[in-house]
Amino acid sequence: MLILSHRLRVREMIVDCHTHIDFEADDVGTSAHLEAAETVDVCIVLATTDGPSEKVNKKVAEYVNKHKEKMVGFGVVEPAKDKISVSNLKPLKEKLGLKGAVLYCSACGFHPSHSRAMRFYESAQELELPVFFHNAEPVPERQAVLEYAQPYLLDEVARAFGGLKIIIGNMGMPFLEQTLSVVAKHDNVYADLTIRPGSVWQTYNTVVAANEHGVMDKLLFGSGFPAGSAGECIETLLGFNMLLADTNLPTVPRGNIKNVIERDTLELLGIKDKSSDAEELKIESTKERRKEKTDEHKSISA
Repeated sequence: MLILSHRLRVREMIVDCHTHIDFEADDVGTSAHLEAAETVDVCIVLATTDGPSEKVNKKVAEYVNKHKEKMVGFGVVEPAKDKISVSNLKPLKEKLGLKGAVLYCSACGFHPSHSRAMRFYESAQELELPVFFHNAEPVPERQAVLEYAQPYLLDEVARAFGGLKIIIGNMGMPFLEQTLSVVAKHDNVYADLTIRPGSVWQTYNTVVAANEHGVMDKLLFGSGFPAGSAGECIETLLGFNMLLADTNLPTVPRGNIKNVIERDTLELLGIKDKSSDAEELKIESTKERRKEKTDEHKSISA
């Protein structure tokens, strides 16, 4: 009987859980995104609020479906405006091929536990669509409702829908401590570790705080493209303990940081393509059989 080694069955995968694409830039925007995607195994493309949800989601779907081996799309939903029943959301997954949903509570001005939002989560949970809360921006727009960006507001959502996978984008900045508390409390809540390499002190405090809260295993790697690039973010994180090397400030085990970068976010969120797993296992199985035959021939020859 063929027994695959643990090394063959478990493969590190770098997934960038936070990217956007500027369709207004036409070929320039797509070319830049494609180039950035080469740094990682897979990237998640989050739809934006630049237009009606249906129109934006269709554009994202058309783009990611041309690059299925490298990309996964999350459609934008505005619960206060869009149709949110299971039957209305099914096409998002079954027709467009999108794997999750992204909400902009602050920018769109709706409370995360608004009655219509709660009905949306119920539908998303039934359809097994993870929800990415893109509530924080480095510089919020003037009309954004900042109080709706507070991660503690997701505590009610996480309690009500334990089967719903929730991602808090941008570490919930500027409300980091709230993010860490909610992530630590709920098994179904994760946080997107999108850093800004140029902001050394913020990056340092974010990673150290997450490590001290014991939630490094709940962080997902993200770049925030086009605001940041995966390569630069990875380089900064891997060299994290050198950021303030001349001080006596606390460090974080490099292995903990490496695990964040190499975390298989797709599997964690339940959206990994089973067929690709089966194909990879088949390839590795074939390689193992060939190796066994080669070893057998060598021993006979000897």
